Amino acid sequence: MSVRMKEVASRAGVSVKTVSNVVNGYVHVAPTTRERVQRAIDEMGYRPNLTARSLRSGRSGVLAVAVPRLDEPYFAELAAAVIAVADRHGCTVLVEQTDGVRERELLAIAGIRPDLIDGLILSPLALGADDLLSQPVGSPPLVLLGERISDTTFDHVAIDNVAAARTATEHLLSLGRTRVAAIGAMRTVVAQTARLRLEGFAAALSAAGLALPADHVQEVEAFSREDGARAMDRLLDLPEPPDAVYCFNDLMALGALHTLHRRGVRLPEDVAVIGTDDIAESRFSTPALSTVAQDQVEIATLAVDALLHRLSGGADDPPRELDAGFELRVRGSTVPGAG
Repeated sequence: MSVRMKEVASRAGVSVKTVSNVVNGYVHVAPTTRERVQRAIDEMGYRPNLTARSLRSGRSGVLAVAVPRLDEPYFAELAAAVIAVADRHGCTVLVEQTDGVRERELLAIAGIRPDLIDGLILSPLALGADDLLSQPVGSPPLVLLGERISDTTFDHVAIDNVAAARTATEHLLSLGRTRVAAIGAMRTVVAQTARLRLEGFAAALSAAGLALPADHVQEVEAFSREDGARAMDRLLDLPEPPDAVYCFNDLMALGALHTLHRRGVRLPEDVAVIGTDDIAESRFSTPALSTVAQDQVEIATLAVDALLHRLSGGADDPPRELDAGFELRVRGSTVPGAG
């Protein structure tokens, strides 16, 4: 038998209206009360009647998330985090892959029927701020993820990539490494993440009084395992190879580890490697990969809460810059036996 809202209210010791407010994402609920109601919802397995809610509120209870690629672990894990957070609010999530192509990203913001979804979370790679001006008045609210677009009229969720890259590089320097290289620089107009991480990398070296040889910054076409492996080969072929490498994401770092193993280089004794993202795969490499972990649950929570805030009376509020956290995770690719 399905659990009714009245039963959840009784378990939590609140009114049915308060349970309804929590389920529908209304912001005017005390945090302790929201936590108590959510705990009752989770314990009892309550699921709202989406059809009835839609008839009452004019909302479908459906959110959409559009990411560049679902076969890249970071975006797959991020989409899963959005689904989990939305589920706690009684919302269903549609997932769209854009391949980072401008036309498909435009289709995501304009092509999903507004009567089908309540809001969209978009991680753009190709769109610029001007592209978003074409969004029709009355379209569902939009939340942007990442670094590609930030100066817009939409809520935006991101980490501080300059600080994250600086943290990763400072960790390598703290180990006494002096020939530190980077993998992940890009020249394309959509490579804002790469530019910010390169800025943080260079700032850490400068603060340590170290030069940055041009050949120690390896450019890539994509943030992929293959590009990371090829870039590591080029670094090892230098007259004076690096003794540490910061990769701008974990996939490139895993590719770099593969090359180092293939060429008989000891990890981390000869070369220490660190990535960014903390995808699940990084914890199971040999050695396990040190990384700067983006808090995907916080990113998902900020994004979903921002949409629900817009839907529950905050539609005309000024756009917000929402910062998610990050954390250094030290493992065996930089410190022997760690992680």
